[in-house]
Amino acid sequence: MLRSPDGQTNLNRSLPGPICPAFAHMHTETIISARSEPFGVITPTGVDLRTFVSEDCGALSFSTGVATFAPNTYLPCHLHTFSEAITVLEGSARVLVEGRSYLLAELDCIHLPTGTAHQVENADQFGRLVAHWAFASAKPTRTTVERCFPQKYRGYGQPNEGEPESITRFDQCPLYELAEDAFFTDLFAKRFGANGICGGYGRFSPSASLRCHIHEFDESITIIKGTAVCFVQGRSYQLSEYDTAFIRKGVPHRFLNHSNSDMAMLWVYAGDEPDRQLVDTRFCSGQLEWKGSKGCKVQTL
Repeated sequence: MLRSPDGQTNLNRSLPGPICPAFAHMHTETIISARSEPFGVITPTGVDLRTFVSEDCGALSFSTGVATFAPNTYLPCHLHTFSEAITVLEGSARVLVEGRSYLLAELDCIHLPTGTAHQVENADQFGRLVAHWAFASAKPTRTTVERCFPQKYRGYGQPNEGEPESITRFDQCPLYELAEDAFFTDLFAKRFGANGICGGYGRFSPSASLRCHIHEFDESITIIKGTAVCFVQGRSYQLSEYDTAFIRKGVPHRFLNHSNSDMAMLWVYAGDEPDRQLVDTRFCSGQLEWKGSKGCKVQTL
């Protein structure tokens, strides 16, 4: 068992990076299959941890992945030296933050600032829990801590004023229409207490799409429902079932739903607040060669 200099147990000093398939373009984008082997690393408590985006794909200041919990499994109390956001994708979670016990339903999100001790448990005795994690560091690490906190049950409530964690309840969040029939919700950002990362949920009705755009920071997009088509500078990819795209800063891209049912994604940016700038669609289709935003018409989305 690895231990840090102060004697604290290190649960995973460095988790393995994504399996990058042959069609990944490391200079601009990487597509990570959620079904590649090996899937992840199993913790001593039986939780399957998988890294999607990290320094292994060229990310500079953030990382993303999923943790899959069988019934009655948990991640022991641990902390990070950077911000973390946890979003429930399947099932329900119990998160203990310095002894404060919260329940999270599907698409609820909790943000934990640097140095905040927390434990994540599967609250369902029969079904699995899948939780998406986003770190404000390109090198995902977790350091377990052996601390005793008085238990305070909060259920589906909110933190009290002055407590470091913040929770976004999906059923209480407004949806905004970012493009026609493409509805988005911000789940974590600087205005919610996050530092260095922001992210949210997007639902695309059949035939809906976002126009070609760029960001001022790296992005991770995980498809959590249906099938998406991703265009990056003339290259196209089909993603589903937690497949994840890593798009580098300043690279034109867009997502479309060509199916007959809804498609949904969880997006994460390596920045404090969402920022999207529209560019000519032909940069995504490959009809025009992208040489950077200088001299190109850019419009905020």
